[in-house]
Amino acid sequence: MYSIADYGAMISDEVRMGAFVRALRRAIKPGAVVIDIGTGTGIFALLACRFGARRVYAIEPADAIQVAREIAVANGCDDRIEFIQAMSTEVTLDERADVIISDIGGVLPWFQQHIPSIADARRRFLAPGGALIPQHDTGWAAVVEMRDLYARQTGPWDDNGFGFNMEAARRTVINTWNKGPVTRNNLLTGLQRWATLDYAVVEDPDVRAQVTWTVTRSGTGHGLAAGFDRTVSDGVYLSNAPDAPEAIRPVHIYGTVFFPWPAPVPLLSGDLVTVDLEATLVGVDYIWSWKTRVLDQGQAGADKANYAQSTFFGAPLSRATLQKRAASYTPTLNEDGRIARAVLESMNDGVSLGEIARLVSTKFSARFPRPQDALSHVADLSRQYG
Repeated sequence: MYSIADYGAMISDEVRMGAFVRALRRAIKPGAVVIDIGTGTGIFALLACRFGARRVYAIEPADAIQVAREIAVANGCDDRIEFIQAMSTEVTLDERADVIISDIGGVLPWFQQHIPSIADARRRFLAPGGALIPQHDTGWAAVVEMRDLYARQTGPWDDNGFGFNMEAARRTVINTWNKGPVTRNNLLTGLQRWATLDYAVVEDPDVRAQVTWTVTRSGTGHGLAAGFDRTVSDGVYLSNAPDAPEAIRPVHIYGTVFFPWPAPVPLLSGDLVTVDLEATLVGVDYIWSWKTRVLDQGQAGADKANYAQSTFFGAPLSRATLQKRAASYTPTLNEDGRIARAVLESMNDGVSLGEIARLVSTKFSARFPRPQDALSHVADLSRQYG
């Protein structure tokens, strides 16, 4: 979840805001119905009102929505904005929207529930001929020399100063993507555009592609940089690509992603780098895989490197954790489970939170020595499951 300060940084980015403002101004006609998915502190909802929207549905699962409500009141827009605290996929509306706006894609548009949420909103909420903002995202990638970032990620495990073998930790971090600024000086290849999301038709949240580069500048390859170009609306663009014009490149938002290699690779101009890049949505987040092959063009195409990496291997899992996920495992309730069962059964019977808290504090007195501790715990479960 973003903090209020994070939302402030987004609003302060003039390039980002300028693009979305132009898109909203073009799309909203007097009397329009607008849906703002992931409204945060409500800036797009307010702008929709300013541009003539009759009704705005501002949807946000986080408590930042309360700040948005207060801001709407302070600006005289609360009579036209309906704030809904929920995931958009859980919402039902009585009317369809002329415009759906969102910016919930993260550092890459293949991020958490972004694509399923937009596909669902388009099917259930968008009126025929309605506008989606943004319209398209196209992923780009390049082979990069990122000495400092690579050293920060792997250095503590290569040379920790104590003489210990830390390879187990190193295996984890080289299967984990990181964020870092990428400039033209970091590029060892050109940028390849490898996948496009058309939000008017997209259904599949997963992506897979094979990308091949010819090295254009000799140097040391540390991995891949990735980002995206965005068509916000016709003729309105944003991009975090290092070759993008400054006029469409946000300053602080949409940082680029760095996929490290297990070891730095000396590259010469003319070498070929092929990567099979894949992102698969599992539960609420993505597993990224990048399989790399580097061919030495100076030695009849011999392999310089051949790597298979995945964020699946970047998640440290103990033997006990893995055993508990096996189909043959027979689970039993721990104390947290017994508390949750008591709370959920009482919720199902229509008991008030105060009464549930008293029941829990009596039954689990060692866990909740103070009534307010029990009430806080019960309220958290109520918010999650109520």
